[in-house]
Amino acid sequence: MRRTHLTLLIAGLLALAPAHAAKTLVYCAEGSPESLTRLFANGQNTADAGAQIADTLLDFKPGTAELQAALAESWTISPDGLSYTFKLRRGVKFHRSASFTPSRDFNADDVLFTWNRQADKSHPYHTLAGNLAFVQFNNLRMDENVARLEKLDDYTIRFVLKKPEAPFLTRMSFDMLGIQSAEYAAKLSAAGTPDKLDREPIGTGPFQYAGYQKDTAIRYKAFDQHWRGRPKIDALVFSIVPDAAVQFAKLKTGECHVSTSVKPADVAQIEKTPGLNLIQQPGLNTGYIALNTQKKPFTDRRVRQALDLAIDRNAILGAVYQGRATLAKSLLPPAYWAADTRLPALAYAPDKAKALLASAGFPQGFDMELWYLPVVRPHNPDGKRMAEMIQADLAKIGVRVKLATFEWGEYLKRSRAGEHQAVMFGWLSGNGEPDNYFEPLLSCDAAKSGGNLARWCDPAFEELLQRARRTSERAERTKLYAKAQEALREAVPQLLIAHGNRFGVTRKEVTGFVLEPTYGLNFQTVDLAR
Repeated sequence: MRRTHLTLLIAGLLALAPAHAAKTLVYCAEGSPESLTRLFANGQNTADAGAQIADTLLDFKPGTAELQAALAESWTISPDGLSYTFKLRRGVKFHRSASFTPSRDFNADDVLFTWNRQADKSHPYHTLAGNLAFVQFNNLRMDENVARLEKLDDYTIRFVLKKPEAPFLTRMSFDMLGIQSAEYAAKLSAAGTPDKLDREPIGTGPFQYAGYQKDTAIRYKAFDQHWRGRPKIDALVFSIVPDAAVQFAKLKTGECHVSTSVKPADVAQIEKTPGLNLIQQPGLNTGYIALNTQKKPFTDRRVRQALDLAIDRNAILGAVYQGRATLAKSLLPPAYWAADTRLPALAYAPDKAKALLASAGFPQGFDMELWYLPVVRPHNPDGKRMAEMIQADLAKIGVRVKLATFEWGEYLKRSRAGEHQAVMFGWLSGNGEPDNYFEPLLSCDAAKSGGNLARWCDPAFEELLQRARRTSERAERTKLYAKAQEALREAVPQLLIAHGNRFGVTRKEVTGFVLEPTYGLNFQTVDLAR
């Protein structure tokens, strides 16, 4: 973005803010949202291009691994584990838009609308959001085990399940369930403009949508009537800046106040730069390469195992992550309660890899294409550099790798459509639930919906996941997930790389910014010192 352009955007926002306390915070985001509907998702899978537009029923706090009340003040679970009843918070206000002024507060009708829009394919607002809007809902099969959703009164709802489901409550805290207004949707339908629901989104969150210019900026303003209190800043700009080096330059000049797109190689320079503060902590994430198991030669497990053995992960840890990561032994980050700490480190054995290729009928290797990440992510700070190192590693066993990439939105679209042979990707956890890794990334249903980029479907593995979901006993779930991790070691649908540290940079005038270990961004308590 040109500096003058950003200056004009900020000036426009300042005009919207109260004259007595005009504070505009600019966040350097690394990519545009896939769709405005996904702005409700606090940035997940949108390259952090989102803010807290909509609140969810529950909040999950990664630092405490606890669920906390949000739009649901309290909840009860029936003794048989099949019924979850939520008492909703009263007095929660919705935002206004250019074409809508709410006549009532948030209530049960809005929960039903938000759920049914995603769960019911015949719902009039289901198809309007586009193919990318409900990926997480579909990958997690959120509606599969819900027999019915009941409105008991205006402020009480009940989910009735078909069978007990251990991860249900944590899933209700997912940002994909950020509450939308049923009243707004009804008014737009009556006016013949239902598409405005996503083009001019409203919610109940601390920041109100104020405008979007594609690939340039998303604008927000503080919501004065938020139930947790008004944010301390008046306006928030997500400036779309894909290049981490350009973000760093904008931080130094004050054109951006916060960034979470930090390459480990730049850490030392950031630490020496006056006026900038570096934040770092272990991240709940995993970087990996998904092998499309529906395309030859990756249909052969021996080929996948050979590639796994050919990668020098220690070299990648040093060159790409600058040592600021943990090598992956499992899809689950080490901090997860279900992570199998008994698993040995992934081996680097090129000779064994060559033998496996020969046994699979490829003594001279083969040609393949690897797509590498076009954006900086906590699980992978430099996709191109990693791809080049993997390309060199695989050349040693005769595998000739062509590298390719695309603009972020196109990258997501093509990979979910299964166009790739091998694609570099990663996952940032939204909560402490292990099912949130296995289900969306490796289940059979996720292979159909596009979240399982390996396109791998194994009935025995699927049964382990389902058994783990049905039991609430953590000890039993731990055993089942240990078996699942062992099965993945053998099948190798993904080439696991590392769990990267998460970094953030703020200017010295920024206060109250907390870097979460997940993908979340929370600006409600952030302030700018005068």
